[in-house]
Amino acid sequence: MALIDDAIYVDGRRVATPETLQDVFEVLKQKAGFAWIGLYRPTDDEIRSVADEFTLHHLAIEDALKGHQRAKIERYADTLFLVLRPARYLDEDERVEFGELHVFVGPDFVVTIRHAESPDLVSVRRRLESTPELLAFGPQAVLYAILDQVIDEYAPVVAGLENDIDEIEDQLFDGDQAVSRRIYDLSREVIEFQRATQPLIGMLESLQEGFEKHGVDVELHRHLRDVLDHTIRVVERGDAFRQLLQNALTVHSTLVAQRQNDETRRLSETGLAQSEEVKKISSWAAILFAPTLVGTIYGMNFTYMPELKWQFGYPFAITLMVAMGFGLYAVFKRKDWL
Repeated sequence: MALIDDAIYVDGRRVATPETLQDVFEVLKQKAGFAWIGLYRPTDDEIRSVADEFTLHHLAIEDALKGHQRAKIERYADTLFLVLRPARYLDEDERVEFGELHVFVGPDFVVTIRHAESPDLVSVRRRLESTPELLAFGPQAVLYAILDQVIDEYAPVVAGLENDIDEIEDQLFDGDQAVSRRIYDLSREVIEFQRATQPLIGMLESLQEGFEKHGVDVELHRHLRDVLDHTIRVVERGDAFRQLLQNALTVHSTLVAQRQNDETRRLSETGLAQSEEVKKISSWAAILFAPTLVGTIYGMNFTYMPELKWQFGYPFAITLMVAMGFGLYAVFKRKDWL
């Protein structure tokens, strides 16, 4: 069912709980209070039904029907339209899940359209109903409580992101190859978190000005200032997280470059060592080739060869082979090949 809860409040107390949207509209006409209608993933027809009853602006309805809106606040005559981006941290998946909440606030109604599991508006309604003196301030009190709940639910998200960043810092120096992908994924979540939270400062400041202009009770002013303070701290944490991740990415790039340099140096040293071995092998091969060449020439056994019948031919060949070997050894030794 899209209709999660609906109630009529008079002087801060629930006086009726209609069963259908049509009943809400009928009872509200009879009571001098305001209605709070909570919808969860309603159909287009249900949204249009609420819009027709409370004469909501068509542009706001278009945004509510389309969804996927940025966090913002817009005023249409005496009606406020807010888009909030609540979030929750999923421990099992170690990721942040973002939702979307549309809030219409008029003189005698509040309509909340929730498209995700968060925020927990049931607890918001329960808290307000337990403090009728606050709920007696009307729709503005409901708006304050919703904003307070959304901001409070950012706290576990901040804690989860902070823990993820700590884990990344450990992975950086452990040489984990998957850390770069995790940094990019976490950076995307932090950017999305900033998109959800940063507009809230301007939205709350705008609400403060509107509260003053429309003479809203000073007690709600104080509550709203407290929410604004919490929001500023959350936004500052998001900014700090993004800077930390940028630093982590820089450190990761530096470490990768350093490892590549070390690997290149090891390869160069290996190449040099192999080159030295090749020189030694080539030198000994040349030394052994010299006597082999002489022996091969005199081993061809042709009938008419010079020096075959020479008395000193054999000693000369031996001496020539030894001399060439020592000569090549001396040359290679001088060139540090041996």
